[in-house]
Amino acid sequence: MQHEDPEYQVQIGTPSVEDYRRLRDIAGLSSKSQEAAERGLPNTVYAATVQYQSNAVAMGRIIGDGGCFFQVVDIAVDPAHQGKGLGKIIVSRLVDYLQAEAPDGAYVSLIADGPAKYLYAKFGFRPVMPESIGMAIEIRRPSEYEM
Repeated sequence: MQHEDPEYQVQIGTPSVEDYRRLRDIAGLSSKSQEAAERGLPNTVYAATVQYQSNAVAMGRIIGDGGCFFQVVDIAVDPAHQGKGLGKIIVSRLVDYLQAEAPDGAYVSLIADGPAKYLYAKFGFRPVMPESIGMAIEIRRPSEYEM
């Protein structure tokens, strides 16, 4: 899936640390430290970004063990470019990869925030409740300013 505007170009590959952190911040996702991004991004299974005039304006990644479990994460679109179908393009590329490369029986999960659940449902994702419930823990280290 491509965007009808040729100025939007899909690139397969992990975003740079700078683009990753910037897109998460401006899209309203939780901030990630430089260290966390530098450690985490090389472990990406698959990723896609949308470039507009040489700037990353949307992204999404797949993480996981490459066989049994995959998780779709970091779906983020620059607010100045929202409403143009970029999230749909990113999710389409990620799902295409999973359909082609994930083994039979692989479990693919994601956490849907707000109305994003409607986008993910278009690609076959379904709520797992009440049989299962997503749970999370966020690791926080005291900053030097809190000590």
